[in-house]
Amino acid sequence: MTYQQTLDYLYARLPMFQRVGAAGYKPGLQRTEALAAATGHPERQFRSVHVAGTNGKGSSSHLLAAVLQAAGYRVGLYTSPHLKEFTERIRLNGQPLEPDFLVDWVARWRPTFEQVEASFFEVCVALAFDYFAQQQVDVAVVEVGLGGRLDSTNILQPLVSLITNISPDHQALLGDTLPLIAAEKAGIIKPNTPAIISQTQPEVAAVFEQKAGQEGAPLLFADQHYRAELLREPAPDEAAQCLRIWHEEQVQLDELALGLVGDYQRLNLPGVLATVAELRRQGFIIEESHLREGLRNVTRLTGLRGRWTILSRRPLTICDTGHNEAGIRFIVAQLARLPRQRLHFVLGVVQDKDISQMLALLPPEATYYFCQASIPRALPVAELAERAAALGLKGSPYASVPAALAAARAAAAPDEVIFIGGSTFVVAEIEEL
Repeated sequence: MTYQQTLDYLYARLPMFQRVGAAGYKPGLQRTEALAAATGHPERQFRSVHVAGTNGKGSSSHLLAAVLQAAGYRVGLYTSPHLKEFTERIRLNGQPLEPDFLVDWVARWRPTFEQVEASFFEVCVALAFDYFAQQQVDVAVVEVGLGGRLDSTNILQPLVSLITNISPDHQALLGDTLPLIAAEKAGIIKPNTPAIISQTQPEVAAVFEQKAGQEGAPLLFADQHYRAELLREPAPDEAAQCLRIWHEEQVQLDELALGLVGDYQRLNLPGVLATVAELRRQGFIIEESHLREGLRNVTRLTGLRGRWTILSRRPLTICDTGHNEAGIRFIVAQLARLPRQRLHFVLGVVQDKDISQMLALLPPEATYYFCQASIPRALPVAELAERAAALGLKGSPYASVPAALAAARAAAAPDEVIFIGGSTFVVAEIEEL
């Protein structure tokens, strides 16, 4: 098969949660373990950091990989979903997986994953782990796909586990309360393996304490030891924010440039810093200069896109992949601080989520350009427009993301703001991203 034929096969033959929703979700580790055994247990052949959470796990994974790259390590990075190209999911020192490796690997192992009836995601995980082992990475940063306890990535025995924010998301699959969701995320905590929690959330702290106690895992709530203070408000078109980092109420880093400007990144940073400190304790050589370089240049080092990404400046056009209540809350607050005459909001969502609370957070004064991404999971645009209108959000429906964005650009004056979001898959269809 060619590269494109291989992709078509993977998308068509295997259940893919990102495209079809719950029908593509196969919880449990038995199929992943079967693939790992067939491929020689590659997950045992490299060191790893395992990252779970509702919001922030992708950004945190990229930040950690960037710092480790800056320190000179050979770093694997596994994240999902991809924005533009499948190979973005699996990176080596920021470079995407080679298409030829994918083609050869699928051809070799196709009978095995068809025999075990593996899902799309399970095949992706097996591919990533085999690639990292073959490339002899010094360390891999591995982001959980969904949940944690039953996620395919959970066959890892990592050096440290990091869990970011816990918020309502995928309730039908993970549970409809924060403690139930947290219990799924806590499933990545391993025996005698340090676990770091980015944010202390009173509703779920006991869940992590109980799980860590059961596993004999040292537990650290990072925000009780690290704090990121914004030194000055970044200009609307600035690509970095300037921070002061406090550790145990002492200034640890001053004038730190973080190359991601979303407000929510300041909640991710304590977990990232605590994880770096733990890796140092385990023998990694990471100097202050490496930390500064990695945090400042994360997008260049790892290829991260779609986190408060500025696409153009007149009009100021921004996209962000935040797609649940907690993520949208931060986005709306940050948009409110932008100097602007008018806000144009390109919005699309998926249909297997409760979007009522998310829609209720959106600014009623904005002009909306409703759309749907080109995936089966997308909520039909007519239904989105109807539900939004019931909450006082005014706008028009468009058949595609590019059509909605084109309409917003045609209507926006140079001193106005365009925002594109609501779903990772909407952001993925922005042509120039």
